[in-house]
Amino acid sequence: MRRSGREIRGYRRPLLARRVRRADHSVQPVTKPDVVVIGAGQAGLSVSHELSAAGVDHVVLERGRVGETWRGRWDTFCLVTPNWTVRLPGGAYAGDDPDGFMPRDAIVAHLESYARSFKAPVRERVAVTALRPIADGFVVNTSEGELRPKTVVVTTGAYQKAHRPAAAASLPRGLYAIDAERYRNAEALPAGKILIVGSGQTGCQIADELHQAGRDVFLACGRAPWITRRLGGRDFLAWLSETPFFDFALRDLPSPEARLIANPQATGHGGGRDLHYRTLQRLGVNLVGHFVGADSTRLQFADDLAESVAFGDARYVDLCLLIRRTCESRGVAPPDLPPPSAFTAAAAESVDLAGFGAIIFTSGFRPDYRSWIHAEDAFDALGFPITQDGQSTVVRGLYFCGVHFLRKRKSSIFLGIGEDAAIVARSITGAAAVTNA
Repeated sequence: MRRSGREIRGYRRPLLARRVRRADHSVQPVTKPDVVVIGAGQAGLSVSHELSAAGVDHVVLERGRVGETWRGRWDTFCLVTPNWTVRLPGGAYAGDDPDGFMPRDAIVAHLESYARSFKAPVRERVAVTALRPIADGFVVNTSEGELRPKTVVVTTGAYQKAHRPAAAASLPRGLYAIDAERYRNAEALPAGKILIVGSGQTGCQIADELHQAGRDVFLACGRAPWITRRLGGRDFLAWLSETPFFDFALRDLPSPEARLIANPQATGHGGGRDLHYRTLQRLGVNLVGHFVGADSTRLQFADDLAESVAFGDARYVDLCLLIRRTCESRGVAPPDLPPPSAFTAAAAESVDLAGFGAIIFTSGFRPDYRSWIHAEDAFDALGFPITQDGQSTVVRGLYFCGVHFLRKRKSSIFLGIGEDAAIVARSITGAAAVTNA
């Protein structure tokens, strides 16, 4: 497969159900429909597909290009979820490698093909700078002018702002420090040791890549779940998709803050394999506790690596129990679910700063809606929108899609976005019918 003169190696072309013609998403005068969708990633395109099917006039505004967020991932990025989980409405994966893991450029190609398949009314390179509710709708300020739609659907992703722990402020000036979204490859980093702060999927994958590139890597570990990649000859996601796991709602979590816990540690590289604290330790990555600060000469870490490993092990046991119970309820033999192996949690609490070339923060993202949506009460204490079935319970005509735990755990991933998009589109269509009656 080729696009823009570059070949995506080791990947077979993602297909939609039928071939489509190229659509024109170049900058054009923005029309004035009653419905504006903000963001042309998988969530925005899914909502657009459902609105188009219902005959609802709308426009999708995208600050960059279709799939812009995916374009910004590092060079070797690939999905952690198998291709068969890509179940966008009218745009499910239909290629010949359902158990593979799409690399970055193939994800973008799939989304571009999806947009063309139903002639999505996307206007690329139109940045939305502010959204303000008014009596009869909204004022949407964009780089191409002002719009006044009656309905707005925000599909800008689950998290928009990179998060750094407070200890980041203690790092000496001049030390090269970036967030994960700015990481591209090992060659682009300064020479020297690397500290990665944050041990979710992204942190583990970058640590693995940099170690394989010959760098001396330190990973500041936090609390993250893990699970064995393959169980009984199947990917763990195949087992979990048959349990209630992806249908858990926010109310099923121990607290609202629990939605910020990382996804299970794993990787899609190499056809999908284990990648967690034990595998990284065996590889030779230096595991330390969470980063607590620095001075001009040393990096400081908490003495909590054992606690972080124990947390992950407890979540592993929870997931195994969920799989086992589901299998029993269906009369299916469960896979072999071995207990966690022994782990040596001895870790340095202080490391000499000399020789470190870069620090990469992979400590997650947080919502940033309040910086541009002028509706303070529409968001909770963590910054997430307050909604019911994707519709704001505070601002009439304001909808969201693609938000983590919007309705369910799967609300922000390829596996579940279509379900939420259909609900949002039906609500918008129903509201329009009542208004026009």
